[in-house]
Amino acid sequence: MTTATAAVASVRDVSKTFGARKALDGVSVQIAAGEMVALIGPSGSGKSTLLRSITGLQSIDGGKGTIEVFGQTVQKNGRVTSAVRDARRQLGMIFQQFNLVGRLSLFSNVMLGALGRLPGWRGVLGVWPAEDKAKAMAALHRVGVSDYAAQRANTLSGGQQQRGAIARALVQGAKAILADEPVASLDPVSARKVMEQLVELNQRDGLGVIVTLHQVDYAIRYCERVIALQAGKVVYDGPSTGLDHKTLVGIYGPEFEDAFWETQA
Repeated sequence: MTTATAAVASVRDVSKTFGARKALDGVSVQIAAGEMVALIGPSGSGKSTLLRSITGLQSIDGGKGTIEVFGQTVQKNGRVTSAVRDARRQLGMIFQQFNLVGRLSLFSNVMLGALGRLPGWRGVLGVWPAEDKAKAMAALHRVGVSDYAAQRANTLSGGQQQRGAIARALVQGAKAILADEPVASLDPVSARKVMEQLVELNQRDGLGVIVTLHQVDYAIRYCERVIALQAGKVVYDGPSTGLDHKTLVGIYGPEFEDAFWETQA
């Protein structure tokens, strides 16, 4: 199976324990190339742990659990494998707090996406090939923040920084985007712009997108498939249109009212 057709992530019987708490409890899911999937669930349900485990930022428990990314085994027997470095080059990772270097310009932050395929000294000295510079400016223009290319990242709004993080993933040449609560720190207007950008990357570029969301209304609006976790277990995996009131109350319990940002659809 080639990278182009392999699943973005294949998670089989994965558990993760923190002390006495099971953050993940025998989770098995597969996310195909080109899918846009939301991970939802109440606080502490395991959605961020699952996303971090797929990227190898969080090791899983020992045992029979395995995680593959684009056909490469990145976790097995409770250990992150050497294949994780190659897998990460194919994953654009977007975080709640943007993970931009505040003192650098937005352009320089986006250029960091090219480091995986260039000698390290180029990044240290800021000597970038003209082709990659052009890619960075094109990516910034595409996400609507090219006017701020020369501005320090820490002077930009949260929405502008998050779109810069998306542009960095484009320069990286990522085949999938993994976003952990990418709109949690944003106002609703900026959040919608970021989600619309992720939808465009999925539909126009064919990138797989896995996004953890606390806002159920955003999961329903922007993602065709939703995986819901509760106490570390998958309790729903299906179309977003199947998330009726009864199902959502069963998933969120007392947190149900807080799981909507705008309107309860």
